[in-house]
Amino acid sequence: MVRGDYRGNVTEPNPSVELSTNGVGPWQGEWPTEPHYDPVLLERGDTRNVIDRYRYWNMDAIVADLDVTRHPFHVAIENWQHDMNIGSIVRSANAFGADTVHIIGRRRWNKRGAMVTDRYQHVLHHPDVATFVEWTQANELPIIAIDNVPGSVIIETFGIPKRCVLLFGQEGPGLSPEAIDAATDVVEISQFGSTRSINASAAAAVAMHNWITQHVSFTK
Repeated sequence: MVRGDYRGNVTEPNPSVELSTNGVGPWQGEWPTEPHYDPVLLERGDTRNVIDRYRYWNMDAIVADLDVTRHPFHVAIENWQHDMNIGSIVRSANAFGADTVHIIGRRRWNKRGAMVTDRYQHVLHHPDVATFVEWTQANELPIIAIDNVPGSVIIETFGIPKRCVLLFGQEGPGLSPEAIDAATDVVEISQFGSTRSINASAAAAVAMHNWITQHVSFTK
């Protein structure tokens, strides 16, 4: 699509609709011939929110490559009030290599915070908690609920199963009683200030990184 500035002058088309602060221009030199490269990106440059390894790759090739290395944990979010944090949680799930993100409740969710990373992340919808629980049971995945409710244990000393679903609630009300009852374990993130709870997307990132520190080896 050709764009113009406020004076009506024609400007160059955007290289993609997915913009980030770190991009690369058109490919310099002879173009690569491998099928995972996108000729449009090679010609116009790549400004997408992807790591350098995936520069100039087409979307299908990126998803296929990620599928080889995704971690065996899943992330689930209850979405009864069109929570604004879901996009940020999806973005973090992509960054930490989660297998799949599960949206429970309303199908529509605010994708702004995802920064288009949902294109590369598997996302499943479940109309209610019961349907979600059936899916986890069929796939033999324990549900680890994250909420600061009576009876929860601190995440810092909890051994998160390697294969599991990390379940998060709405900003404010937290998880529904039905979701809490369905959980194998309920854990909370230790806090040391005056606020009762932290932002839902921040809590999700903390929990996912906790899984990473327990199950990913960083030794060479």
